Amino acid sequence: MKKIIEILRENNLEELSQTQLDRLKASEREKIEKDSTRLYTRSLYTREGILYFVAKEDGEKSLYLCSHRVLPEDFTGQVEQFGDLFLKKAPFSTDNAATLRTVFPFTAPVSLREKRTTIGCGDRLGIASAAHIRAIRKYQAYPVLAQQSIRELNFTNRTFKRIVADAGFQVFQEGYEDGWGADGDHLKSIEDVDTALQAGMPMITLDLTETLHPEAVRWDEPKIEEEFGELPQAVRKHIDQEYRDLVFENRGVTVRLPRLEARRCALMYLDALDFAALMDRHIREHRGEAYDLEISIDETSTATLPGHHLFIIRELRRRGVTVNSLAPRFIGEFQKGVDYIGNLEEFEGQFAVHCAIAQAHGDYKISIHSGSDKFSVYPAIGRYTHHRLHLKTAGTSWVEAIRTIARTEPELYRRMHKKAQDFFPEALKSYHISADISGLPDINTLRDSQLEEYLDISESRQMLHISYGGLLRDSEIRGPFFKALSDHEELHETIIRKHMEKHLSKLGVKKR
Repeated sequence: MKKIIEILRENNLEELSQTQLDRLKASEREKIEKDSTRLYTRSLYTREGILYFVAKEDGEKSLYLCSHRVLPEDFTGQVEQFGDLFLKKAPFSTDNAATLRTVFPFTAPVSLREKRTTIGCGDRLGIASAAHIRAIRKYQAYPVLAQQSIRELNFTNRTFKRIVADAGFQVFQEGYEDGWGADGDHLKSIEDVDTALQAGMPMITLDLTETLHPEAVRWDEPKIEEEFGELPQAVRKHIDQEYRDLVFENRGVTVRLPRLEARRCALMYLDALDFAALMDRHIREHRGEAYDLEISIDETSTATLPGHHLFIIRELRRRGVTVNSLAPRFIGEFQKGVDYIGNLEEFEGQFAVHCAIAQAHGDYKISIHSGSDKFSVYPAIGRYTHHRLHLKTAGTSWVEAIRTIARTEPELYRRMHKKAQDFFPEALKSYHISADISGLPDINTLRDSQLEEYLDISESRQMLHISYGGLLRDSEIRGPFFKALSDHEELHETIIRKHMEKHLSKLGVKKR
């Protein structure tokens, strides 16, 4: 820790007031370096005679506390004394993250229900949030930095507490005090929701897949009438009275829900909507009103028809569910890590209807799942939502991290590429994509300078995108991969920041 003390004394940091530190943080000087040791200037805060900051020493980031008096034991870590200064190195542990939240509440995630534009960042590695913050703080948008599904946690050997901690430390590193979210993504059970709530996650994305009855979409009229007749009389009466040839009109949009289709919707969705109401009450009991519930109906094999969207939101409102955002399945293909696949005019026409429905029923956010890299449809999404939206990204930052490897560590990239090819059949069991990797260029024939081209070919980009589980659990890859990203931290953050800025710009989000 000697180099860190030298940085502090050479810059007189331990003697500066918070006002003086804020002037330094507002400058273009993002870090102070001495040899291989780096102090992140935006993390400089003083509280009750203690200077707090994030620094990187020997390739490892930690939280540091410095004072002229003996340091409190709230934070666990190693303490050394240098003359009249005490310095504590507190590792980025979940316990230290919890303590940090008590001292600096802005490092805790909050509800973003009142924020117009929110971006799910999905940092699978736990080291990209700083770059996400640097991009988003330039725009009139707010980040959901800690966003992971149970599937992602299993593939990366992380926990909800870990991802909240990782994001919180980077929030502190960047001195970001505008508010950020944390999302337990695609949760299907009360047990998983409780795990996310216990980790302090204010946003829950409730995946209704397992309580839906999608088979009803294929039933003919006699089958629908037969199954509908098995529902309780009170339910049948409500559906027939409430949806008797319903016509919805708003912003020049007309949606009709005929009697037969309303009955089909009842058979498809009512169980799922009852489950959503149960979960909404459960979350409210734990968090009061400080939560963001997203309803996900996008994990289906067919697009969500506007009439079905109308039925779903009317029934959710009838049940008193507080809907912050809703994710329909849109027409066309929203596959992982690549642009929209489908007819743009057809998408725009149907998307406008979904937005009109949302705006007339509480103006909840339309949520775009698998939303990264869909640059061709972003202008329409921004226009029709008036930027009241939630965009979910996740794997794109993982893929762009691999771009850093392709540029700087070609041999490591080659090993990752070959292992991704081997793991690809297994990865396909968890993700639906249409990539055919059989026609990819043979990596053995490419020069090192050509490797980055794989990140711009849809098939190889998708292959790498969904193979993260196999790669990150591979002992031959994991250590060298994270070391390379640490060694090339500035390039990694620049690539991620620019990629996220491209998303915000294409959506038409205004700059601050």
